[in-house]
Amino acid sequence: MITTLHIKNIGIIEDLSIDFQQGLNVLTGETGAGKTLIIDSLQMVSGGRFSKEMIRKGEKFSFVELCLYEPENENAIEGNIIVSREIYSNGRNMCKINGRMVTVTELKNFMKQFIEIHGQNENQDLLDNKLHLNYLDGFIGSKISDKKVEYKEFYQKYCDVKQELSNNFGDEKERQRKLDLLQYQVKEIEEANLKLGEEEELEEKRKLISNSSKIVENLKQADQLIAENGIDSISMAIRALEKIEMIDNKYEKISTDLKSIYYELQELSRDVNEYKNDVYFDEEERNYVEERLNLIYSLKRKYGNTIEEILKYCDEIKEEIERIENLEEYNNKLRKEQRKVLDSMDKLAIEMNNIRKQNAVVLSESINKELEDLEMKNAKVNVKVEYLENEYFKTGKNIVKFYIITNKGEDEKELSKIASGGEMSRIMLGIKKVLADTDNVPVIIFDEIDTGISGKAANAVAKKLKVISNKHQVMCISHLPNIAAMADYNYFISKETTVDRTKTKIKLLEENEVIEEIARISSGEINEISMKYAIELRNKKAS
Repeated sequence: MITTLHIKNIGIIEDLSIDFQQGLNVLTGETGAGKTLIIDSLQMVSGGRFSKEMIRKGEKFSFVELCLYEPENENAIEGNIIVSREIYSNGRNMCKINGRMVTVTELKNFMKQFIEIHGQNENQDLLDNKLHLNYLDGFIGSKISDKKVEYKEFYQKYCDVKQELSNNFGDEKERQRKLDLLQYQVKEIEEANLKLGEEEELEEKRKLISNSSKIVENLKQADQLIAENGIDSISMAIRALEKIEMIDNKYEKISTDLKSIYYELQELSRDVNEYKNDVYFDEEERNYVEERLNLIYSLKRKYGNTIEEILKYCDEIKEEIERIENLEEYNNKLRKEQRKVLDSMDKLAIEMNNIRKQNAVVLSESINKELEDLEMKNAKVNVKVEYLENEYFKTGKNIVKFYIITNKGEDEKELSKIASGGEMSRIMLGIKKVLADTDNVPVIIFDEIDTGISGKAANAVAKKLKVISNKHQVMCISHLPNIAAMADYNYFISKETTVDRTKTKIKLLEENEVIEEIARISSGEINEISMKYAIELRNKKAS
């Protein structure tokens, strides 16, 4: 239930806090005092749309904070839950659940567990075909809930097997497509005939080719300088030393060392000359190196950062090809298991379909009886159950849709395509009355559900709101004395105008004030007759 609602800077609401109670809470008050703004605030904090034009004039943001109290339930949510949403004039949005920041979508999905808002344009749950099935199953109760649990277990097995088949290329086209791709990759790598260290060798050769002219020129110059200035000069020096080497051993040693240098220099000269001759590359060799390197680079982009990684990847996909080719036997086993699971699902789905169709008639009759009480005597709701032979959902093989005829002689149409806002609110009220014991949403909010009704219909609406409030916290904005008189808690909304601003005020009424408010909205003024009528209405509530 909602325990406290705090609103700041929305329309004429400056700063407002409201404490709500369990049961039927009815909000009445002056026209334009801000009653609808309270509903707008609840929609905002429930993740609904909010226009920044609704931010109070002169302020930079709007803020709504809600305190929910939830006793322990099946979702393990217990205790106080603080939910808030802050919207700034620049469009910035801040949503929090118990201090944790969340997205608007997360907020909306979370609040769906706790609050339903039904106004002139806010009956989206009633228009959602998926929830129509939930309404019907909730009405049926344990007769179908056990079968749904059993079906869901089979459905999960079916999904698991289907996923494993998909991972194992259980689909023949997908399997062949994958094999073709892997075999193409193996062929492409093997035809490249890659060798470890090959890329480095080719890079070195390309470096030589690109610098061949420069290399030849300098080797030629070096060869010429060694021959002319080196070998010849050393040869002359050796001959000079040979003439004195017999005089002293030290001259002989120098002569011997110089001869060693002379022979080494001759070797170097031959090497330089050979290098010079080896530097020549023809165009065919140049093209081969470039094409080979381009091929290696292309394979690296596809299969790995190095030749070693490419070759490793090739080995891996060969193993993958072998695995896929040997999967057929295992996949056949999975397909048999899947068929067995589907047979069990089909059996349960047919049983659930029969139960749903039988109870759809009962639900339709129950809703139509409520609509008669709500002075919609010509309206007929028809809950239709459709069985889809080739479809499998988590809840079976059914689609449930609510259809309606609002006037005699008209064709039956989907509920969302024919009912007006006021009709939708009353239809929802009738449905909620029928499903009050099975509906798990704790808070239900009706915005001006009394639009366009009076007399017997007003009494019926008031009684049904009261019945629903026995199982749910109900909030209702109303202009009818019948509904105000049925409330457990009455709130009066008014506006206060100062020199240059207007702001909304709210007050929880005492019993004598409740009588006066009922008298006011019944006749427009408080007098002896309207007070007597108000007391009479209030006594009906007590009885």
